[in-house]
Amino acid sequence: MAPPPANANLYAAFAEAFRRVPNQTAFQSPGVAPVTYGALHDKAERLAGAMVAAGIKPGDRVMVQAEKSIEQVVLYLATLKAGAVYNPLNTAYTPSELAHFIADAEPRLVVAPAARLAEIGTLAWHHGATGLWSLEADGSGELTERARASAPMASTCLREPDDLASLIYTSGTTGRSKGAMLSHGNLASNARTLLDIWGFVPGETLLHALPIYHVHGLFVALNTAFLNGSRMHWLDRFDVARVLTLLPDSDVMMGVPTFYTRLLAEPVFAADHCRRMRLFISGSAPLLAETHEAFTARTGHRILERYGMTETGMITSNPLTGERVAGSVGYALPGVAVRIGGHYFAQADDGRELPRGEVGGVELNGPNVFQGYWRLPDKTRAEFRPDGYFITGDQGIMAPDGRLTLVGRAKDMIISGGLNVYPAEIEQELSTIAGIGEAAVVGVSHPDFGEAVIAVLTPVGANPPDEAAILARLSGRLAKFKQPKRIFMVAELPRNAMGKVQKAELRKVYGETFKGKS
Repeated sequence: MAPPPANANLYAAFAEAFRRVPNQTAFQSPGVAPVTYGALHDKAERLAGAMVAAGIKPGDRVMVQAEKSIEQVVLYLATLKAGAVYNPLNTAYTPSELAHFIADAEPRLVVAPAARLAEIGTLAWHHGATGLWSLEADGSGELTERARASAPMASTCLREPDDLASLIYTSGTTGRSKGAMLSHGNLASNARTLLDIWGFVPGETLLHALPIYHVHGLFVALNTAFLNGSRMHWLDRFDVARVLTLLPDSDVMMGVPTFYTRLLAEPVFAADHCRRMRLFISGSAPLLAETHEAFTARTGHRILERYGMTETGMITSNPLTGERVAGSVGYALPGVAVRIGGHYFAQADDGRELPRGEVGGVELNGPNVFQGYWRLPDKTRAEFRPDGYFITGDQGIMAPDGRLTLVGRAKDMIISGGLNVYPAEIEQELSTIAGIGEAAVVGVSHPDFGEAVIAVLTPVGANPPDEAAILARLSGRLAKFKQPKRIFMVAELPRNAMGKVQKAELRKVYGETFKGKS
């Protein structure tokens, strides 16, 4: 008799790891009783049972916008186990922004704090939701109550490698946010590769201070920790004082550049805090070379910088053993092919691969590459080469030995604090404000956020609004990370002969706005 088919459901791999270390602490959080892997497995099975009892079926979208908590991680695991599609959203999104995601994803279940559900509930029902479950910042709410009262779901839903595991919205440059479809195979391949190349070993502790609505904190950090059975110091946010107390009891920390600049800003931060640390990893935004060197000088550790995207997970990494070059994102991961494609930013793109040493568009192929954009087949086709390579939209240069250095991004995308910002969305909001003529939004270097959003405007009329009035108007319309850090008024915007605004010129003029500040 032939053996039963293997289950590609990512939760099946997690469950196998959890069963190996049932008494190992999974989450250790200040003021909260530790949660073991055995207890985590039980919680996930019970919540999955509650979801199935409520009518959640394989392929249904489960949307969540809630503060970071262990209960939200249980929701992620239960969604996988039930074969549904996990759809986390940034906690900063306003109700008006959520309207797009609800209409596009058509979630069957929406999880959020009760106050937020009151704002979006009618819209969610209208677009097919059959459940609105509350989840508060302290982990209480209907979701937790249903899980506690439910019988566990013993079996894990059978999934194929290409079946969807998660829908993550990423900002685009030619329209509204797009849903990147990530499969069980995509997530599993990336997690297993990272576990190997970053040298995780049983018994290690990960310091987790990242948000979990983002690929970095959710898939890169959690998935590798789960497969390894790692203990995690679990922080709801990055708090430098708490991080300093936990570093001596940690082995690995994954962070964005902001984490490292804030540690360096603390005079007491020293090599002794890092005496047990094996590895510091940075990503989600460019790490300035001066931050890299200053961290090494202070601690003796060279930060390992890597490169990834929502659509692909991790793509490249500096080596665990070998030279970690400041400003470089290292080499393609095993099983991932990276190339510099032909002049992606030129008017005529012939699609040919460029020789090593030339700047061009970064393209890749591999098991980590997503399944496409949700309900956007034309956009999906446009982002892939005929031979299957995904066009990232980033510019890079590859050294003869394969080391990749990023030199820019397409279409003026801004990454502030590790989050993508779409300038046209902000420009559109600015254009609705009386007294503003034209608006151009760009990103400039910032010592804390990597890049900061600024807006350059032309005034109209006798009484144009000042900076404070404009920011007040935007606060209720845009998530905080999208709001400009500064606003400048000019008589006219710089343009080329074709009338196009020269954003490169604006970045040059305002590029040192935040120099020396943090």
